[in-house]
Amino acid sequence: MVTVEIDKDSGFCPGVVTAIRKAEEELDKSGKLYCLGDIVHNSNEVDRLKNKGLVTITHEELRSLHNVKVLLRAHGEPPETYRIAKENNIEIIDATCPVVLKLQQRIKKSYVAGNHPQIVIYGKTGHAEVNGLVGQTDGEAIVVENTEDVSRLDFSKDIVLYSQTTKSREGLNAIEDEIRSHNPSGIFECHDTICRQVSNRMPRIRRFAASHELVLFVSGKKSSNGKILFDECSEANPNSKLINSEDDIQKEWLCNVNSIGICGATSTPRWLMANVKRRIEQILRQ
Repeated sequence: MVTVEIDKDSGFCPGVVTAIRKAEEELDKSGKLYCLGDIVHNSNEVDRLKNKGLVTITHEELRSLHNVKVLLRAHGEPPETYRIAKENNIEIIDATCPVVLKLQQRIKKSYVAGNHPQIVIYGKTGHAEVNGLVGQTDGEAIVVENTEDVSRLDFSKDIVLYSQTTKSREGLNAIEDEIRSHNPSGIFECHDTICRQVSNRMPRIRRFAASHELVLFVSGKKSSNGKILFDECSEANPNSKLINSEDDIQKEWLCNVNSIGICGATSTPRWLMANVKRRIEQILRQ
């Protein structure tokens, strides 16, 4: 008998849950709502909400809208977005994650304090959350994705390092160590601003992956968090497969295994993991 288990700790983080709840509440009332960017980095969930009336727009399209309601997703936005909304009489439904909002406030406070230190953000260039963080510094923050990027810093100036909330603690440690190896002459501060809802999933998902013979990790291709967590799965269990939906399952994966684990990113809906489990059970009955 093959056991198929969905990881109880996988699925939407609280910030995403709140954003989707706010979207559905408005859609139930009016049947239409604009969202600035994909509400979550999962195309299946985006399509589900699109069918309910959610219209995803770009920042350029936002500039041409007037007198409508626009949802700001959990990733957060730079001050410029709020300015445009005010000028265009757009009602903002703000679903910025409280963890991200607090980080924005901390970065802004550091930026305006004293002699304008170099604000450094460990994160993915162009990521929605990172764009919002950089916006708190009038675009002056330096984004570093890896230790090689550290060479772009001016080590004669004060440096204040923050992290995108969904990055790994190990990655932040590596960036901190690399900066210190350059012996900065100014003040250097490193702030661990990684969301514990995300970081705590890493050891849990490693244990979950190691407890099964096969792991199917469900995640959208755009999910930064999904890539990080899938890497954790793969390290714990080399027989881990990254899939977008149940349609990606290959029958040969299910041969000669007695336990299958299903898990996902903080942007992966529970209903999608349930669909994967049902498809596996259908294949096994054939």
